[in-house]
Parts: sequence; C-alpha cells; structure tokens
Amino acid sequence: MKPFEGLTVIELAAVLAGPSVGMFFAELGARVIKVENRSNGGDMTRSWKLPDEDKNASISAYFSAVNYKKEYVDLDLRTVAGLERLKDLMGHADVFLNNMKSSSARAFGLDQKSLAKAYPKLIHCELIGFKYEEDKVAFDAVLQAETGFISMNGSPGRPAKLPVAFIDLFAAHQLKEAILIALIERMKDGKGSHIQCSLEESALAALANQASNQLMEGHMARPMGTLHPNIAPYGEIVSTKDGVEYILAIGTQVHFEGLCEILSRNGLTSDKRFVSNQERVKHRGSLHELLQAPCQEMSSSDFEQACQSKKVPVGRIRSLDEVVKSEAALTMRRDETIEGKPTSRLSSIAFQIERTT
Repeated sequence: MKPFEGLTVIELAAVLAGPSVGMFFAELGARVIKVENRSNGGDMTRSWKLPDEDKNASISAYFSAVNYKKEYVDLDLRTVAGLERLKDLMGHADVFLNNMKSSSARAFGLDQKSLAKAYPKLIHCELIGFKYEEDKVAFDAVLQAETGFISMNGSPGRPAKLPVAFIDLFAAHQLKEAILIALIERMKDGKGSHIQCSLEESALAALANQASNQLMEGHMARPMGTLHPNIAPYGEIVSTKDGVEYILAIGTQVHFEGLCEILSRNGLTSDKRFVSNQERVKHRGSLHELLQAPCQEMSSSDFEQACQSKKVPVGRIRSLDEVVKSEAALTMRRDETIEGKPTSRLSSIAFQIERTT
C-alpha cells in the first residue's frame, strides 16, 4: 500500500510548481484530479512544444514532465455548472492546490475565508508569485532575475538563466513540506489549514551560502561560470588526453593533497599560494593552469580510477542523453499514455522508505 492511498488532491494549478506537487502525491498513491478549462487551452504547458514535436498532440513533453497518474477534468469555472462541479469535488478532497490570483479566487468563492467555512478539514494551498506584489507576472525566469540567480549565473559579462525552472521546483518542495505538516496537524485535531507559498520566498530561501556571503561579508556574487566563490579548486573544469571533461569539487585539504598526488604535482601542496583553501581561492587561475597540464597527460579511465581510489571528488561532464541512460535514471523512468500519446518522465520521488519491523 502506498502512503497516500485514500487521499484526494484537487489540482487547480498550471505550469510546473503546483503540478509538480500534484505528481508527488499521485506517485505515492493519492487520487489527484487536475482541473483545467480546455476551452481556453487548459494548462498552458500543453502547448509548450519543441519545434519537432507533434503539433496535433494535445500535450507536450514539458506538460508530461509533471503530470503523471492524474485524472483530467475539464471545467469552465465561469459557468454555474463548472463551478458547482468543482465545489462538489472539493467536498470529497483533502488537499486543494490553487495558483490563481487572489482576486480571481475571491470572485469564484475559492478564497481562504469561503473555503474554511465550507470545508473546515480541507488543506488549502495557495501558490503565489511575489509576496507583496500580487499583480506582477511571476514566471520562473522573472523570479530568477528578481531574486539574484541570473546575476550570479553564467560567465563574466554574460549572465545566464538556470536551464531548469528551479524556482518553481524550490517552491514545489516548500509546498510539499507545508502540506505534510498540515496533514500531521489534521491528524491531531481534525482541522484543515491554509498554506500560502510564494515563488519569491522559495527562491530567497534557496540562496543559502550566497545570501550569507552578502549579509555577513558584503560579498557581491558575480557570474563565475562553474566556479565556487568560497572553495578552490571547486568548479574548475579540466580535460584528459582523450578529450573527456571533468569538474573538480575539491572541498578539503585531504582532497587537494590527493589530487596533487594523482597528478604527480605534490609540490603544489607546499607552494605558499596554495597551502590553504583561502589562498587557493585567491590564486585559483594559476592553480587551474598547473592542474590542467598533467590532466591532459592522463586517460579518462586512469584519471577516474585514481580519483575514485583516493576518494577525490570529481564529476564527468555528461550530456543529457547519457544521463537518462544511467542505472539510476532508468530505475526512475515512468511511462504512461496520456490522451493517446506515449509519455515519459523521471520520477519526482528521489527517496526510499523502509519501515522497521
């Protein structure tokens, strides 16, 4: 038995964050009912197709990524019948996911005050963009810009957007955690909850060390490519003689000494420019050159084997077609036919739970 069997989730949410939450519960056994108004296209990601996707299909690969094991209900809330049907569904629901504007929610009677009165046990989840600017359009790229991620990403003079809508996914994780807390609380007292989660606050919460660097030291993060502002060599890319690229993630002095031994550059550990992490950060350009040369004298297989043997953290830079064929990715692949179209995605569940006996 899956942990959320018997739980019903109404998903009145589109794009990535809300549907990602819905898929999480669907994968773990909940009945998830996705409500769309197909007369105006439904979830907009149905049309977010790659140039070579089937233009006649009702869904896209993007849509398929976070819509799995769901029921699809077509309702126009502007009609009496559509709104009444939604409210009937909500009378049997445990969780309601909603990312419409507050003004629209009030117009449909789906605001917190109305829902709390009609469904006192319901967990009402309101997903918004900006905490204090309701009317500001809040797509992921806008949030990446407004919360500092684009200013830090890319290379000097060429800021870049993260290639996945991470702000949406950050918010989805925040919302999942809040729902789980609300479910635990309801088990105690039988009462529902109102949860509000903003993309903006989710992004700010994910700034982590970069925020502390600024708050504590006044350090202004700038685009550094793959480099890390606090650690070196961490994020430097080296290549072997057969052209395979690796990213270094040297986080400790032991790691640095091990890497120098692998590359037969033990003298670097006593060089005053590299004796400590802080000095290595100051002189990382020179250090990178001194590490790259011996890397190019080794084969990728020898380099990987040596790093693994000495537990030196490096990562082979793999293309996405390689990644989805990995053993872990193959076990996470989930296939389903939706509206006649075969779809695939990687699971939203990245953990295993084994109950003690």
